[in-house]
Amino acid sequence: MDPEAFLDLANQVTKLNPFPYFDIAHCAITCFYVREDIGAGSQAFSRKHPLATWLSSMFAIFAGALLANFLLGEPVLGAVKNNNQLLVATAVWYVVFYSPFDIGYKVVKFLPFKVVLSAMKEVYRCKKVHDGITHAAKLFPNSYLIMVVVGTVKGNGGGFVKIVERLFRGVWTPTAMEIMGPSFPTKASIAAAIIFVLDKKTDIISAPHALVYFGITIFFVYFKLSSLLLGIHDPFVPFENLFCAVFLGGVWDSLQRAVSGGKAAPGDPVRPDAKPEAAKKKD
Repeated sequence: MDPEAFLDLANQVTKLNPFPYFDIAHCAITCFYVREDIGAGSQAFSRKHPLATWLSSMFAIFAGALLANFLLGEPVLGAVKNNNQLLVATAVWYVVFYSPFDIGYKVVKFLPFKVVLSAMKEVYRCKKVHDGITHAAKLFPNSYLIMVVVGTVKGNGGGFVKIVERLFRGVWTPTAMEIMGPSFPTKASIAAAIIFVLDKKTDIISAPHALVYFGITIFFVYFKLSSLLLGIHDPFVPFENLFCAVFLGGVWDSLQRAVSGGKAAPGDPVRPDAKPEAAKKKD
């Protein structure tokens, strides 16, 4: 592709207006995952608890803005001040949960439609991360950490509020803490936020801003499609394992086990297949 045409395409992506089509895709995928999270009895649950499903879906849809406003000391409910966005989200929620013959849910679940909607949601995710950093930079122009945090929660707010979102449905899952086991969207949002901050605040990245934005958008879309079609759910795992092994004690733990003759170091988890010494002698 001609470089000028490629740059022009990148500029068009940065100026993309997400409303209403990308908003619809975001709402549809979010409501779909809320319904999937309810489980096998989701249809019966939605008939019995419509307010709970609506609150749960709205909280997940607007989670990024709600969290960002809370962290920045702005009115939390300002996230739902746009009546058009709220109406679109409610309409999509109704279609996914209450359409005749459950056709709305089945359409979103149908793989070709799910792929298209997921790709559009990832384009929207990139915009939300970028907008979060831009907004935080106006309030805290010298704090890179605040920019990254706000960009991350804007990019994957639904992951951070999953505990509260489930509480609306009467489910308490304290182990579903995003910080304890970050999902790939959270990791990708952190990486994208760091790149956007470096691009915005430093001279480390010399490429045009439009190309940086377009590259991150492609990154989001590519790995989401890889997850759906190829089963590649988290490409960061090999790098995390290497980092943990080198810098977070993995090498030293292995060395300690080797020096102590294969005995587990204090605090190490016991393998489920490990046998007591008496059992070994008996065998």
